[in-house]
Amino acid sequence: MGQLVAKLSNEQGHEVAGTFVSGDKDRSAEDFVNSLRGCDVAIDFSVAAAVPRSVDACARAGVPLVEGTTGWNDELDDIKKIVIEHDGALIYGANFSVGVLVFYRIAARAAELFRGLESYDAYIEEAHHKRKLDAPSGTAVQLRDIVAEGLNREVPVTSTRAGYIPGTHRLGFDSAADQITLTHTARSREGFAAGALGAARWIVGRKGIYEFSEVFDEIIGTHGDV
Repeated sequence: MGQLVAKLSNEQGHEVAGTFVSGDKDRSAEDFVNSLRGCDVAIDFSVAAAVPRSVDACARAGVPLVEGTTGWNDELDDIKKIVIEHDGALIYGANFSVGVLVFYRIAARAAELFRGLESYDAYIEEAHHKRKLDAPSGTAVQLRDIVAEGLNREVPVTSTRAGYIPGTHRLGFDSAADQITLTHTARSREGFAAGALGAARWIVGRKGIYEFSEVFDEIIGTHGDV
């Protein structure tokens, strides 16, 4: 994912000041911070275990961070404290794809329509490549919360990890009479990278903590179709 973000950054005329890989985990915290100083923004698509260190380094270096890694939401309160302590800037999201953000809104409206129809049971199915560690995906968790709020009842989620599936999320409403399904299928990872770059352009010069879906309209309004 990092290579794709760098490729799109260069195509859009941005300079990639540096990249970090798994081997950099052994670098000292101070070295990590110093290597970030002077950058306009940082984008992280790594692993959940690395998120607190990345957030801390960016906050201490005064560099806004776009956090696209998932599976760390249990630590969100601690992450927020780090950003606030250093007057930093963070934008995070379960999914930075524009299509997924639209899918969330379609799902929310569908849940409203089904709220009073007890004969229909909602369910979510998601599938990703075998290297994805978190299950259910962050996207599925957010989708579940959106639909559960609209229905005012719990929604089950099932996960598949196999092969090289880039990402599929299916929301279904099933009854004895019929079934209605809504599906988002990622054809590539470019949509995630493009959304992250749009978020990166937006957060430069800002302070505070933002969830991508909550500021999506403003990002689109500022930069057009990301």
